Amino acid sequence: MSDFDFDFDFDFDPDLDFEDMLEDQTEELYRVRDLRPDSRGLIEALVLPLRDMIVFPNMISPLFVGREGSLEAIFESQARNQTLIALTQKDPNENYPGPDSFLPVGVEMAVGDLLELPDGSRSALVQARRRVEIVEFTQLDSYLRVRARPIHEMIEMTDTLEAKMRSALKLFRRCVQLNDSWPEGFYFQARGIEYPGWLADMLVTTLGVDIAERKAFLLETSPNRRLNRLLALLAHEVRILELENEIRAETREKVDQTQREFYLREKMKVIQTELGESDMWTSDVAEQREQLAEKNLPEHARARAEKEIGRLNKIPPMSPEVGILRNYLDWILDLPWQEYTEDNLDVPNAAEILDKYHYGLPRAKERVLEYIAVKRLHLENGRQEKARQPILCFVGAPGTGKTSLGNSIAEALNRNFVRVSLGGIRDEAEIRGHRRTYIGALPGRILQTIRRAGSANPVFMLDEVDKLGYDYRGDPSSALLETLDPEQNYAFSDHYLEIPFDLSSVMFITTANTIDTIPMALLDRMEVIKFPGYIEEEKLEIADRFLIPRQVAENGLNGEGLHFSKGAMQRLIREYTLEAGVRNLEREIGRICRKIARAKVEGKEYPTLIRVDSLDRFLGPTRFFPIASEEKDEVGVATAIAWTQSGGRTMPVEVLLVEGKGRLQITGQVGDVMTESAQAALTYLKSRSKQLGIPLEKYENLDIHIHIPEGAVPKEGPSAGITLTVALASAFTGRPVRKEVGLTGEITLRGRVLPVGGVREKVVAAHRAGLKLIVIPRKNEVDLVDVPDQAREELEIIPVEYMDEVLDVALLER
Repeated sequence: MSDFDFDFDFDFDPDLDFEDMLEDQTEELYRVRDLRPDSRGLIEALVLPLRDMIVFPNMISPLFVGREGSLEAIFESQARNQTLIALTQKDPNENYPGPDSFLPVGVEMAVGDLLELPDGSRSALVQARRRVEIVEFTQLDSYLRVRARPIHEMIEMTDTLEAKMRSALKLFRRCVQLNDSWPEGFYFQARGIEYPGWLADMLVTTLGVDIAERKAFLLETSPNRRLNRLLALLAHEVRILELENEIRAETREKVDQTQREFYLREKMKVIQTELGESDMWTSDVAEQREQLAEKNLPEHARARAEKEIGRLNKIPPMSPEVGILRNYLDWILDLPWQEYTEDNLDVPNAAEILDKYHYGLPRAKERVLEYIAVKRLHLENGRQEKARQPILCFVGAPGTGKTSLGNSIAEALNRNFVRVSLGGIRDEAEIRGHRRTYIGALPGRILQTIRRAGSANPVFMLDEVDKLGYDYRGDPSSALLETLDPEQNYAFSDHYLEIPFDLSSVMFITTANTIDTIPMALLDRMEVIKFPGYIEEEKLEIADRFLIPRQVAENGLNGEGLHFSKGAMQRLIREYTLEAGVRNLEREIGRICRKIARAKVEGKEYPTLIRVDSLDRFLGPTRFFPIASEEKDEVGVATAIAWTQSGGRTMPVEVLLVEGKGRLQITGQVGDVMTESAQAALTYLKSRSKQLGIPLEKYENLDIHIHIPEGAVPKEGPSAGITLTVALASAFTGRPVRKEVGLTGEITLRGRVLPVGGVREKVVAAHRAGLKLIVIPRKNEVDLVDVPDQAREELEIIPVEYMDEVLDVALLER
């Protein structure tokens, strides 16, 4: 057995010789008899539950006891002068453990006399004897009793085991040398142990590993495997201690160097003073005071800056806080607190600039011109208070000119333009900044961008606001609520600056591709202006005014007289691009210009007029095939007019009836809403069977298959409701659908036709596809104002309110 010395911080009687008492208790522990196994090799003993403590065999340790059941078990074992079995709980927080609450391996131990401590708890020395394996619990009353099998570690010493023991002792000695808190006696005690299992238990106790590793050691009954785990732990501990010593040495060197530099700088200051030379540190502080005096700051910001300069003047130059204070002061002095550019409130000039750079986009342009007009009226009426700045949100497909329009608005107003992309931002500190207590802290992107703008009233574009994310670092969209609220942003608070900054003169413009992912609280603070996408006629005009001249200039073809025919541009738009904007259109124009530039450099022939048949040569075969109107009147086939992100499109709907049991099948990658529209259409048709002459048994004996071609393209929305109804009615009645009719509208179970969106794009798509007549909901008549005149003149547009009107228009007689 090994004896260990333990330090106790107990308030005992000062007249009591504690060392003698400890020695007496240790001798008493040795006198306690081990339990004798029965004929089956089992022992039966009381249980001492341990929460988060493990005492390994051959070890002596103090033990604190608090539970009444544990005290009763100790008293009974002491009365019988017997050992008991200590079992470690799996969950230390469990107050009333049961048979399933303990590890399957425990330790037989002897418990000494209990000592009562000043706080009311009790403590005793325990001596662990041997590992035991729990077989069964024989008592579960006030205290537990188990039947266990002693584990005898009989192992033959081999050269391998001896080598492992020596390696463990070498590593442990290195740990003792590196760890100043371990006395050298630990190593000499370990060196006197001859048994591998005992050595592993003793060293893992000394290392002080976590409870999980101690449990693993307790459950490992093979001394050889315990030695293997011990060697890994010792090697890890040596690496950690060596790294700690290296870090300590490096830190000591840095501290010594810092002290030496401080001494030399102080000595240099004294020498400079004696020579009458200026102190650079004093000069820097004086320079900042001069900048503050020249800067036009609000009073609260000036008071804060003066306070920080006073602190900076009192801090030694080598203090780590100097850099933080100087950086903070630089931000205060660099921000444009009260620096404004003068607005150009000439409405005709603004309209000219907006039309110069952008074609179409009437709603956005009108809103900007209205804002300029209101500001001018305020100025003429002598109103001194600031006019509320609009918070505009441009929503539309990519490439429709949202970001570039912001730049044009800034030019029209004679303001500076700045832009921040919010896509992928997940950290709230990106908007509001970090506290100054963090190393490398900076203000958020709002104030960083305002400083870059150089004025307090720029046009500030927040791009991709619909792509903000959030995670454990906070919600950036919530941080934007204060920024985009005119009632609050006059005193915007940044975590780094901690001084209110006035953002009320900033014209914020946000952009998004969809409003579905924008939080409602943020969306409520913005005025949404939708960019519906360009129709073909607008794309032709944009290409002629902007895209072709720009690509000709960028590719060095200014003097070549290169131009495109209208037919070539129409084919380029319809068959080589599929988009709501014009980005891909400009790319394709650029591809043609680059190929012509290469031909010119290589001395080959090249055309200066790009015709329809030239596109195959420059761009290859057609990529998109627009769906035209049906060639003849057919049964069960109707033409829907749909809106997509790339504009309006015609979309055939096919219905086929086959023998079956009345099941409805819908294919073509349709969404839930369109599926529900088909179900509503079928229900309406059943309700009108008598009027349409459809036998009811026909629904029971036929399966209905609805298919919408281009199955790889997802389709969703309720606007195909009346088209689905017409196709189903045609299939069941045998009446053909008029090939020149296009349909759009949502249907209800009662046959009412509800309004839908994207009417402008749908009408243009129907005109482009060669349809002659289109049916729209009556409430969508107001949307025809935005439809180009040519399309309205060449199309017959029939507004309807009920489904019966649609059937009369779309279906022919048999």
